[in-house]
Parts: sequence; structure tokens; C-alpha cells
Amino acid sequence: MNQLLQTILDFIQQNEKITAEEKEMLLKAVKKVDSDLTISEFKLERTEKVKRTTAILLEETIEELEQKRKAIEETNVALQNSLEELKSAQTQLIQSEKMASLGELTAGIAHEIQNPLNFVNNFSDVSTELVDEMNEEIDKGNLDDAKQIAEDLKQNLVKINHHGKRAGDIVKGMLQHSRTSSGQKELTDINELADEYFRLAYHGLRAKDKNFNAAMKTDYDISIGLIKIIPQDIGRVVLNLITNAFYVVNEKKKLNITGYEPVVTVTTKQHAGHIEVCVKDNGNGIPEKVLEKIFQPFFTTKPTGQGTGLGLSLSYDIIKAHGGELKVETKANEGLPVGETGSTFKILLPFN
Repeated sequence: MNQLLQTILDFIQQNEKITAEEKEMLLKAVKKVDSDLTISEFKLERTEKVKRTTAILLEETIEELEQKRKAIEETNVALQNSLEELKSAQTQLIQSEKMASLGELTAGIAHEIQNPLNFVNNFSDVSTELVDEMNEEIDKGNLDDAKQIAEDLKQNLVKINHHGKRAGDIVKGMLQHSRTSSGQKELTDINELADEYFRLAYHGLRAKDKNFNAAMKTDYDISIGLIKIIPQDIGRVVLNLITNAFYVVNEKKKLNITGYEPVVTVTTKQHAGHIEVCVKDNGNGIPEKVLEKIFQPFFTTKPTGQGTGLGLSLSYDIIKAHGGELKVETKANEGLPVGETGSTFKILLPFN
């Protein structure tokens, strides 16, 4: 019993002035207080133990959380490094795809440049002869004839300038295709862009394979005018779709199907709120099991070494980044007549 309560208890028992009944009542009260005090002390002691245990657990939890925080921090650093490495690898893959497509264009570029250079060389030779003739007429005093020759010479210089610019534009397009995109949209003639890549892709394939041939059809909507796009990126998409179209019609041609003539068609059309660029082929079409995978990275139906599997995936991302859509419509070679199979890839771009 508590020392103080024991003193009170002794006092009650020894005090003769307190009646027996009062003593009994007081003794019960003291014992009740003693019991309550004992219980309180027990609870307090238990609470202290719980507090000590909780403090230990809390300390352990804090230490464990700190270890986890450090682990998460290290994981975040590792993930960030991995992300940077993935971005770097993606950039390298995209650049590899660009250079691969540029390689496809090289022969076509050489062919396209050769034509204006031939004009420049021919007009230069003729102009040199005209200068000699003009000097002769001046020496003879025939100024009227000399003026006429000078006029012819001027016209030749205009033609030389025109074809020189044409060659320059082709080189500019080549450099634009190979360089990293600036990400800036520019006012661009989509018809010229599509037509340029159509010719370059065709002549490039012709230079690689003399047996390659396909009819080229176009239908450009001249009402479109200039639209704001990133020309390097959209040019890359158009080139990829055209190159794929030439590939599938050439593969079908190799099957020696009676009456089959390969045709690739490029069209542009203005609609309400957007323009549409279509690349259509009359190949064998895309089977349903392949169709759902064609926009997946690294998926390709071409033989090993003939395709990266990134062309359509990158094209899809480029068009999406422009706020547009890349769609495909196809009729696979499953019981259909030869002339009814083929695919049409549609680029839908909003007016900006």
C-alpha cells in the first residue's frame, strides 16, 4: 500500500473518536483509493512501456524510411540516367533512319541535279559562242545584229539562272532532309514538297535497280496554297510512304501476274479545316494480322537489312505532333481481282 495511505489507515484505526461504522466506511474508501492508485500505477507503467516500445519502433521506422528514401533517390538517378540514354539512343535511331532515307534519295538527287546542270552547261557553251559572234558583229559595225545577239545572250543567262536555282533548291532540300529538325513550322507548298520527293524516290530506285519501273500519277489541289508545317519532318513522312509504295508494287511486279502494271499515285486535297495528302499503291494490300502492327516501332515485313521498322512509327509520331492523323485504307490480296488490291496512306494535317 502507498505509504501515505498507510499512515491515513493507521490514524483511522487508532482514533477512538471515530465510531466503528465510520471506521469501516473510511477503511473501505482508503482501500478503494489504494486499489485505484495501484491500477493507475499499473496503467502508467504499461503506458511508459508502450511509449518506450513505440519510440524504439518509430526510430527503427524513421531509419528504414531514410534507407528507402535513399534507395528511391538512387533509383530515380538511375532511371534518369536510363531515360537520358534512351533519349540519346532514340535520337541516334531517328538520325540513322534519316540517313538511311537520305541514302535512298542519293541517286535520285544526282539524277535531278544532272538535268539542270546539263542545261546550265549547254546554255553556257551556246552563250560563249554568242559572245564571239556579238564581238564579230560589233567589229563589223553591225550594231543591230549585235544587239539581237545580246538579247539572245540575256535570255540564255535567264535560263542559266533558272536552272542554277533549280539545282540549288534540290541541294537545299537534301540538306533540309538530313539535318536535325528545328521544330519551327514554316510556310510550305505541300504540293511542291510531295512532288519533289515523288521524283527523287523514283529516280533513286531506278538508279539502284534498272529493272524497276512504275507509273507515277499525281493530282494536286492547287487551291491549298502555303501551309504551316515543319518541312523536314513532313517531307520525311511523305518520302517514307512513297518509298514503301514503290517497294510493294515492285514486289508484286516480281510475281509476274498477267495484266498487272505497278502504279503509285500521290494526291493532295483541301477539306474543311484540314488538308489531305494521299499515297496510294496497287500492291497486294496489307493482311489484317499485319495491319494492327504496322505503326509499332521496329515492326517490318521487309527482309533483314532492307528496313529498320522505324519509318511508319516515326511518321505516325510526326503527324501526331503536328496535330494531324495518319490513316491507312487497304484491300488485301484475298480473292480480289488484281486491279482491286492495294493500300492508301492518308496524312491529315490541320490548317495553322
